[in-house]
Amino acid sequence: MNMALEFSTVSKSAHLTPEQTEEFGRRVEQIRQDVMQSLGEQDAKYIYKVRNFVRYTEIASRGMLMFGGWIPPVWLLGTGLLGISKIVENMELGHNVMHGQFDWLNEPSLNGNTYDWDTIASGDDWRETHNYVHHTYTNIVGKDHDVGYGILRVSDQQKWEPRHLFNIPLGLQLMFFFEWYVGVQNLHLEDALVYKTKSWKQVWKDSAKVRKKATRQVLKDYVFFPVISGPMFLPVFAGNVVANIIRNLWSSAVIFNGHFTEDAETFEPDNTDTETKAEWYLRQIRGSSNFSGTEWLHFMSGNLSHQIEHHLFPDMPANRYKDVAPKIKVLCVEYGINYNEANFMRQFWSVWVRLAKCSLPNHTTGKVMQTLEKLKAKFKFA
Repeated sequence: MNMALEFSTVSKSAHLTPEQTEEFGRRVEQIRQDVMQSLGEQDAKYIYKVRNFVRYTEIASRGMLMFGGWIPPVWLLGTGLLGISKIVENMELGHNVMHGQFDWLNEPSLNGNTYDWDTIASGDDWRETHNYVHHTYTNIVGKDHDVGYGILRVSDQQKWEPRHLFNIPLGLQLMFFFEWYVGVQNLHLEDALVYKTKSWKQVWKDSAKVRKKATRQVLKDYVFFPVISGPMFLPVFAGNVVANIIRNLWSSAVIFNGHFTEDAETFEPDNTDTETKAEWYLRQIRGSSNFSGTEWLHFMSGNLSHQIEHHLFPDMPANRYKDVAPKIKVLCVEYGINYNEANFMRQFWSVWVRLAKCSLPNHTTGKVMQTLEKLKAKFKFA
């Protein structure tokens, strides 16, 4: 049992002995095995329905924009529907397929190693930065680039810099341009812009995949569809811009809720070379957070509302998370592990509390936190 990775002393989770940790891990693994051995027709039907939903909503929304874009209600409906289509394609279809959740179907169009999605990030870059780096080094400061994306300070374990005073506005603009930030995440632009440890020549060399993908996306949404729409050029162009922003805002909010909430823990140092599977399971739970809601909310979030279960079982079809979540929660209660769950707005509020707290050096946050607690009590997010 490797004890190099020390959990926060202010954690809401109980300290487990090595024996308890391994026992906990075995029981989590048994839950996984039970589900993976039962995969079948219902799961196949589900992902095909999701794919059809994406196809039909895109056709319908683009049709409305191309043939009725100058009519305000039609434009609003078409733009909103296109935004929904892009959200579902990215989150419930693309993200989950690229995790290999449906490789067992042997369906080439749903193969996790070759699928590419409707966003700026290339599939290959995403599989590297997300599937490997983020899911291997989840919330380990200095290893998991999702800990702030090189822009935000989301942990007191990150060294404070003057630029972090702008945590809140930077968080907002990160949400608006989220697909672009995710697209260039693999380049680690902060190394060239801030720390000067990487040359722009190297950035250009490393950016070949994202430049190719970004060109394709820009031409598709902002040239091809507007041009073939003729007199509807402007409403189609505007509709695509707004639809992409809708997708960016929603997907970033879901992801923020998954790892930036107040009780989502960050870790250091990196001991993943000797970390046991049980320790890995424990870190995934303590570094993630869920939000509750309706079936539609789960669907629109790509079932990342069950972020804890997703991090435990990234290759499990996401439609199964709702079934395993109660079992994981009961197990966490039994072992005294904090199961970080609340409604969407409460989690989202706590994200901004955390960003505000981390915008200042560790020794100056006391008064700020007192003010935030008063605001929290005033708004009474339930």
